[in-house]
Formats: sequence, C-alpha cells, structure tokens
Amino acid sequence: MAENGEEKLLAVARHIAKTLGNNSNMADDILQIFSNFDGRFSREKLSEAGGDDDPRGSAALEHTLTSLDRRISQYVSSDQPIWADSADSSAFLDAIDELIATVNDWSPMAVDKTVSACLVRADDMLQQAMFRVEDEFRSLMERGGESFDLTRAHSNGESTGNLSFDSEEDDVEDGDIEGVIRNGEGDQIPVAQPVSDYDIVIDALPSGTINDLHEIAKRMVAARFGKECAHIYSSCRREFLEESLSRLGLHKLSIEDVHKMPWQDLEDEIERWIKASNVAFRILFPSERRLCDRVFFGFSSAADLSFMEVCRGSTIQLFNFTDAVAIGSRSPERLFRILDLFETMRDLMPELESLFSDQYCLFLRNEGITIWKRLGEAIRGIFMELENLIRRDPAKAAVPGGGLHPITRYVMNYLRAACRSRQTLEQVFEDNGLPMKDYPKLDDRVASSSPLSVQIAWIMELLESNLEAKSKIYKESLSSVFMMNNGRYIVQKAKDSELGTLLGDDWIRKHTAKVRQYHVNYQRSSWNKVLNLLKVDNGSMPSNAAAKSMKDKLKLFNMQFDEICRIQSTWFVFDEQLRDEIRISLERILLPAYGNFIARFKNVPELSKHAEKYMKYGVEDIEARINDLFQGSHGSAGSRK
Repeated sequence: MAENGEEKLLAVARHIAKTLGNNSNMADDILQIFSNFDGRFSREKLSEAGGDDDPRGSAALEHTLTSLDRRISQYVSSDQPIWADSADSSAFLDAIDELIATVNDWSPMAVDKTVSACLVRADDMLQQAMFRVEDEFRSLMERGGESFDLTRAHSNGESTGNLSFDSEEDDVEDGDIEGVIRNGEGDQIPVAQPVSDYDIVIDALPSGTINDLHEIAKRMVAARFGKECAHIYSSCRREFLEESLSRLGLHKLSIEDVHKMPWQDLEDEIERWIKASNVAFRILFPSERRLCDRVFFGFSSAADLSFMEVCRGSTIQLFNFTDAVAIGSRSPERLFRILDLFETMRDLMPELESLFSDQYCLFLRNEGITIWKRLGEAIRGIFMELENLIRRDPAKAAVPGGGLHPITRYVMNYLRAACRSRQTLEQVFEDNGLPMKDYPKLDDRVASSSPLSVQIAWIMELLESNLEAKSKIYKESLSSVFMMNNGRYIVQKAKDSELGTLLGDDWIRKHTAKVRQYHVNYQRSSWNKVLNLLKVDNGSMPSNAAAKSMKDKLKLFNMQFDEICRIQSTWFVFDEQLRDEIRISLERILLPAYGNFIARFKNVPELSKHAEKYMKYGVEDIEARINDLFQGSHGSAGSRK
C-alpha cells in the first residue's frame, strides 16, 4: 500500500512538471527542482515513473479501480437490502469512501488521457453506487416509518404517551387513534397525531435509522449527489406531512371551491384549518426541521433544501386556503372567522420566521406575511361593507310603534362583539385608517383618537344619520319616541364595554344628553296642548262665563287625553327603566295640573253641584291611564337583545 502511495506521489510530481513546462527544457528544470527538494523526486525515479504516457501511475489507478469495482459490484447487484446487515453496510460505505477519495486524488491529473479514461470509469462506478444507496436510503426511510410507533412523542424531553384530541373524522372513535393510517391499498402510512399541547416533538424515525440515513447522506453529498439525496428524502417525508394534514381533517380546496362553499361549511373548514395549522407549524414542521438537521448534519445547504421540499406543498396548501378566504366575500358576518384566521397567522409568525429563515424557504415566509396582511385588508374591507349596509338600509323601513329598529340592534351587537377583539382590530387599523378628511362629520376629539376609534365613531355617525332619516316618516311625537328608543339602546350597548372605551366618555355623555332631549321633545309635542287646557284664568271673567270655559276645557281635555292614550298605548318603549322614566315625568307634570284644575272646577258654584257629571277621570284614573302607555301592540318591534 505504501508503494502504491509513492507511485501516486511521483505521478503527481511528473504531471505538475509536464503541465507547467512550456517546453522540454523547462520541464526538465522543474524536475531538477523537485529532485533537489526531496530525494524521492530523483531524476531516475521520476523517469521510471513513466515517460510521456506515465504507464506505472495509470496502472496503479487501474488496479485500485478494479479492486473497488469488485467490492462495490457485489453490493450493487445484490437482491438483499444492504442495510439489513451492519457489516455489509459498513463495508459498502468503506468502498464508496475509497472510490470518492481515489477520484478526488486523481482528478488533478485528468489531463492525462489514460488517467482521464480511468476517471470516467470511476465516475460510472460511483454513479452505480449512488443509484444503489438511493434505493437503500428510500427503503430505510420507508421501513423506519413503518416500524416506529408514532404515538410516542416527547414533551420537554419526557415521553407523553399517545397524542390525541377529539377527532372530527367520523371513522375515528375517541381513544382509538393509532400512529398509522391505511390508504386504499391497505398500506400503512405513518402520520403525526392531532394534539392540543404544542410543546412536543415527534420522532418520526428511530434513532438508529436516522444515523444510517446520515451516513448515506454524507457519502451522497461527498459524491456530489446531495440534491438527489434531498429529493429522495423530501419525497418520502412530503407524503408523511400530506397524510398528516389529511388526518387532521384538512381538505385540499381550490380557490373556486372555497368561494362556492356555503358559509356554514366554510366556518367548519376554518375551524379545522386553525387546528391543523397550529399542529403543522408548532409540531409537524419543527419536527421535520429537527429530522432534516439530524439526517443532513454538517450539510446545512442539503438540510435546508430538503426541509423546503418537504414542507412546501403542505405550507402552500395551508396558505392557499387562507388566501382564498381573504379575497372572498366581504360580507359582515364573516368578520369573526376572518379575525380568527388573522390572529392565528399572527400568532404563528414567530414559527414562520424561525422555520423559514434560510435561502430556500424565504419565499414561504414572505408568502405567509403577504397573506396575513391580506387578511387585514379583508377585515378593513368588511368594515367598509358594514358602512355600505347601513347606508343602503332604506329610510322607509320604519318600525311600528316607534320601537327599536333591527338595523340598530344589528349594528350595535355586531360592533360590541367585534370590539372583543379590540387589540387585533387596533393592529389591523393602526397603519391603514382613512385620513380625517374622509370622516367629515367627526369632531377634533375623535381625530386625535386611534384609527380604530375613528372607524367605530364613523360607523356610529352613519347609523345615527340613518335613524334620523327613518324618524322623518313618523309624526313628531312618535319620531321622538323612535329616536329615544334607539338612542337609549345605542348608549346602553356602548357603556361598560370595549365599544364604549373606544368611543370615549365624551361620546357617551353627548349621546345620553341626546336621549334626554328626545324625551323633552316628546313631552312638548304630545302633552303641551293638553297641559294648556288645564290652565285656569285668574281674570275678572263673569262667573257664568268662567264656568262655561272650565266646562269646555275639561270636555276637550277628556277627548284629547283619551285620544293620546289610545294611540300611545300602541307605541312601544323597549327599556323598562326608560318607560318608567317617561311615565314618572308625565305624572309629575300632568297629575298636579289636573288635580289643581279639578279642585278649582269643584269650587265654581255653577259647576259644584254637578261636578261628577263632567269629571270623567279622577287623579288616580289619570295615573292608571299613563301607566298603560308604551306597552305596544307590536311585540316584535320592541324585543331587546
């Protein structure tokens, strides 16, 4: 072996002389320099090393290749798995190592025709060896996955036993979740189990198999077959991930499928997507990253490429669904599920940043960020659609009895529910709110608020304008009751909630004062004329004329009071406290005036004898009639939810 090494050394020296020497004299000079430097490079030995065709050097190479060919061929042509026997696998890898080293040693002398021909033969041998180790690599991955119990995983380094959460698949019963599933041909395909605790890592292959794969990968990379190794690896692991997502209930849907899907079905799909994405990005992908790094330890480029190819399809499937939802309908009822998607993507951003940070995966990270931002655009678009919905609600769509209008109930409950996600909405609107010139009716105090506060205040302004337009179809008194009802509901829904916090205390006070003003307007328009009838003249009117005047006023009062009570008993005030406030205020102004009028009436001599004949109501009767007001004959108009 030492003799063979010296022959190689002499052949290299002579090759250098021939390559650098422009003519025979220069080559001789270079050989003389080598001879003076080391006795092994004497002119005699260099001459013996081969003359122009270097026969001894190439003969040594041919001898080495013949020996390696014999050793490698027995494994390449074997019908049995090489890695079934550790001695065979070690011997095969040793032969490959020697072949790679031989090619590397002799490659500098490839300009020599004989050496070049030998290297072509060596490359062919190496390629055949690589084809076989590719098969062994694939077989190891498949057998390793089938033999390893995937229901075992690690959480903080400890075994946690079976991993499961309630499955949405009809064919899986609680407590009967296996580590593998079967395809239509009866083959077992390993899959990671759905879980609710994300602080775990799945070891999809046994440690011994991983070590064997690493040894093969190391040789394939050294033989410049790193990309082929990565492709084989990724094709096996990609199937694992795709089956895992399918096992989690995630369906492969096109954009068209998503857009045609009924909303209730899409809601269910979004729920499955959220669960699957959390498992994928927090468990499956990190576990795949860990496995790649172990198999391709020391070869970061191959590890990165393999990981990208493993995860690309599943990641794009997850992203495409979210993108389809984001660019779909902006109907307001979709807000809450899209908020769920936005928050899930936001919370997964650290995982995306960590997992997809290398050169191969960077496009996946960027795509994730783009789709996350697109979800934010969808949320802002939904608020714009809510504005349009309020604008389009027809002014003639009034409620009988002046009760609570459905648009008020819808908008207030919608905003109240939306503001439970205030932090998320603040994030969505922070850098994308409209300038104040697009909100012409909002005052300066709102202008200094957050973009979300401005957006909410603007929607409230649109709602109030819509209600004012609707109130015009009522007569004046009922118009005030209508605005009182809806204004009271708006204030109550805003108070003691995130919605009220966004609108601010000034806004609450301002709109509470508006409700009081509607109350004053109602009293003035409904009861001032009746109250004027109860005023008694203190002038020097003759007694007969005074008696007639009071008798006429009482008669007219009874008629007008009856008419008001008949009509307003069909009106509806939804809020019991507001209804009591209106009744109490009426009693305070009406009962004393009526009592005083009746007392004066009885003191008129011409009327005192027959006072009961003209008095239709006592004070208690007036109070009872007032208490019958605003009960409503249209229950649906006043339901409060």
